[in-house]
Amino acid sequence: MTRVEEVVSQKELKRVFSIRLRVFVREQGVPEEIELDRDDQRATHLVARIRGRAVGTARVVVKNGRAKIGRMAVLKSHRCKGAGKALLKRAIEFARKSTVKTIYLHAQIPVIGFYEKMGFHCVGRLFMEAGIPHRKMVFSRPGEARGRDRRPGRRATATSRSIRAHC
Repeated sequence: MTRVEEVVSQKELKRVFSIRLRVFVREQGVPEEIELDRDDQRATHLVARIRGRAVGTARVVVKNGRAKIGRMAVLKSHRCKGAGKALLKRAIEFARKSTVKTIYLHAQIPVIGFYEKMGFHCVGRLFMEAGIPHRKMVFSRPGEARGRDRRPGRRATATSRSIRAHC
């Protein structure tokens, strides 16, 4: 079972930064100098644990009535086992308690389907972030009208096949 907690100590913060560096810098080739940024100082950081071991992290940055969920990273050996889902649920819960008007994130293309299952939908065009293609996604609370991205020639979703390949 996955437990998700708010990071409260410098030791834990170093641990979640280590997870992010392992996933984003070593695995995905993101330059280290842009991985850790100013938002880390103002963010609420979350850590996912399985049997006491830190296996994943996410952060929530609240600014100007908006919450951005980001830096979601799960160690390769623990992907597709519920840690990402638990992290995202907790991040959404935290953002809702902050009474923000909008909750959004920037999703890497292969994991769009995961975020869609959790209530997010794509808006805007594909863009590059740290050399990786992304789409902006906005969370819709149950019962809210959702504006879908329906521009001709644009796919709003990833296929379930690409999600399985990611796992």
